[in-house]
Amino acid sequence: YDLNTGSDVGVLSVRKLGSQWVQPRTLSYNPAERAVIVTSPADNGIYELVGLPKDQSNELRDSTADGKRGQGSSAIFVARNRFAVLDKVAQTIEIRDLSNSVTKTVKPPIQTNDIFYGGTASLLLSSPNSVVLFDIQQAKVVAEITTPPVKYAVWNSDQSMVALISKHTITIANKTLGQSCLIHETIRIKSGAWDDSGVFVYSTLNHIKYALFQGDNGIIQTLEQPVYLTRVKGKTIYCLDRTARPRTITIDPTEYKFKLALVQNKYDEVLNIIRTSNLVGQSIIAYLQKKGFPEIALHFVQDKKTRFELAIECGNLEVALETAKSIDRPESWARLAQQALKQGNHKVVETAYQRTKNFDKLSFLYLSVGSLDKLSKMQVIAEKRGDQMSKFHNALYSGDVKARIAVLRDVGMQPLAYLTAKTNGLEDLAEQILASAGIKESDIEGLESIGLSTLRPPPVVTQTANLLWPSLATEENFFDKALANGHVADYIHGEGAADGAHTLDSWEAGEPDGGAAGDGEDVAVEEGEGWDLEEEVVEPDATHLNAAEDVVPEDEGDAAAAAPGVPEPELWARNSPFAADHAAAGQFESAMQLLNRQIGAVNFEPLKPQFMALYRSAHVFFSPTASLAPLQLHIRRDPEVRLPVIRRTLASIKSGELAEGYRFVSAGKLEDAATSFKAILLQLMLVTVTTKEEAADLQDTIVSAREYLLGVSMELERRKVVKEDPTNVRRSLELAAYFAHCKLQPAHQILALRNAMSVFTKAKNPVAAGKFAQRLIELGPDAKVVASARQVMNAGQNGRDTVEISYNEFTEFDVCAASYAPIYKGSPLVKDPFTGACFLPDYLGKLSPLTEVTEI
Repeated sequence: YDLNTGSDVGVLSVRKLGSQWVQPRTLSYNPAERAVIVTSPADNGIYELVGLPKDQSNELRDSTADGKRGQGSSAIFVARNRFAVLDKVAQTIEIRDLSNSVTKTVKPPIQTNDIFYGGTASLLLSSPNSVVLFDIQQAKVVAEITTPPVKYAVWNSDQSMVALISKHTITIANKTLGQSCLIHETIRIKSGAWDDSGVFVYSTLNHIKYALFQGDNGIIQTLEQPVYLTRVKGKTIYCLDRTARPRTITIDPTEYKFKLALVQNKYDEVLNIIRTSNLVGQSIIAYLQKKGFPEIALHFVQDKKTRFELAIECGNLEVALETAKSIDRPESWARLAQQALKQGNHKVVETAYQRTKNFDKLSFLYLSVGSLDKLSKMQVIAEKRGDQMSKFHNALYSGDVKARIAVLRDVGMQPLAYLTAKTNGLEDLAEQILASAGIKESDIEGLESIGLSTLRPPPVVTQTANLLWPSLATEENFFDKALANGHVADYIHGEGAADGAHTLDSWEAGEPDGGAAGDGEDVAVEEGEGWDLEEEVVEPDATHLNAAEDVVPEDEGDAAAAAPGVPEPELWARNSPFAADHAAAGQFESAMQLLNRQIGAVNFEPLKPQFMALYRSAHVFFSPTASLAPLQLHIRRDPEVRLPVIRRTLASIKSGELAEGYRFVSAGKLEDAATSFKAILLQLMLVTVTTKEEAADLQDTIVSAREYLLGVSMELERRKVVKEDPTNVRRSLELAAYFAHCKLQPAHQILALRNAMSVFTKAKNPVAAGKFAQRLIELGPDAKVVASARQVMNAGQNGRDTVEISYNEFTEFDVCAASYAPIYKGSPLVKDPFTGACFLPDYLGKLSPLTEVTEI
């Protein structure tokens, strides 16, 4: 039978093998010798070895003409010129050659009911409760696996996997019968074949199913009549029906290919299947959840409740917050708050508590993070709500003794109010309380001498209201990069905080529904909001890694044990060429020297908070007993490496402050963006890297922050010029053009070009505006922006510029980061050694305005 053409031709008749009423049982084919062995259960088991004719004649030969017969319940080829025959009654295995002569007789090691091919010179021996891999030449057991009685053994194409099919089970194992899995079916299993990708496809009475090596299985297709599989190729199954006629069945292998790719970590193939198929359903979602891929299941789910559950399970607070806003039910907010607390993201916790109006927990949260201003707002809210217990709690948390006394007096607890005033040294207030009660201090019986109270909240050492708990810095996984969509990727933790602060202000002001946050609207800004860009503009409209210091080895030998050990912080400073490690060790002087040599730092005042934070985060003090001085522990970033933990890594800066700075630019909040990127540059001065790839990534991040800070600073200067000197149109146009010259991300480059196009159009410079419009179209913005840009281009084709500016787009140039003037290629310039920013020679030796730390 030709699988490709579907044609068949008879080559041999086996009608006379055994009884005409008993069909042949098995067939074993030897392609090297073009020979087959056919067995029949007739006469207690017989076999016949026949060579197939080489010529395709019309005459159908009978197997008895030149076939070689013998007794045996099973017979299979085990080598090119050898086959094995099982005598079930005598429990012997005979190895015969092609002339049907016995070359070797072997006694099986177990009670054998059937034999199957087990590889060259090997057999699989089936017993009632196990299968043994038996080496014929050495006559020994190689491996054994427990399984129900096996009817068929099916090997894959490269002989690396075998499927042992029983009546109701399939055991999948490798060639040494290891790493097995057992699949059980309630309906009888009929047949099976291996797919080219390594998936076993099998048929039952009414289904075609698949099984993965790891044990996962599922239904491919329902059958009207049973079929017997012979081959699986791509989307086609070749099989025999019950009338023994060959037929093909077309299947959809997407589901098992998806699961196989997922198990094998072939994420590019998983991504391709997700994008090109309609693989959606509760079974796939449940499978992903069960296998520990809830983040991938998120990309399949549209149902808000299911999406929320998956986001909570995989700890994705961004998606969880987004879906919680859509669901807006108290139980969802409560679960979100619980998950956010586990991750130390108190800004999301704040939003959740505010949405559910959980004022008690909200007050305690503000106490925990040291947000005294919000605690005072909570006092005002409690006053408006008339909740005396909440008023007392907030007064206690904020240390407002007079407010506590006022609450106690309001609820009629005059004795407690008097004692509170007395123990806090408020003698005048204590006298007022006694006077209002109509008694004197001498009238109080049994009152012992009262000392001053020490009950007050501890002082805030570190303000953490705007800081989230540090989390393990990890790279974005494959699916975060490839499948992130807009409504997930645009979220940053700060949005929840903005929502929370607005809600708190509205509650304090007495607004009934909590202001904007109460009406369910998101606070996320759209791209370009705040830039004041009309759609129709036209009317008609280095690095600091170059210092390599030798790592100082620790003292070795017996003499070292006699001398005091080297303090851990001192080892940190010895073992590292990075200023951050020296600052964490408390070696501020050497840290400043390193920064001076590596990046030309001369003014360290802006870095003082960074130095202090690095030092504080690398040391822990605790008192085991009150009578002892506190013990100091030094925290390593790796237990095996004597280097300090660093509070901010490159990955955390990129995912936190840098992403927030990008969003400030998108929203048009340029002052905030400038502050953010300046702070980022200071943080990048104190980042440690370990590989060349990390060093290159650090340098790219420094350049990106520099370009954004320079561009935003020029746009702020342009707006200042427009406001203070509106007649200086030339300078305004130059700054807009230079801003569009900065190397920004495509989304922000589009904003800069739209800004320049708008400014030049309003100044009646249509030719220059048209050039910016052409660059804008090349970036592929949305259709409305493209339409506006084409109008500008058309207007500039026959127009003339009215204002001449110092800007030549055809000549390569840099922008002076101090004067915002162009420095064309070949002109003398000086640079900031850290950021690489260019300056005119007049600024040599001055502080860089970008960092206010390094010297030009």
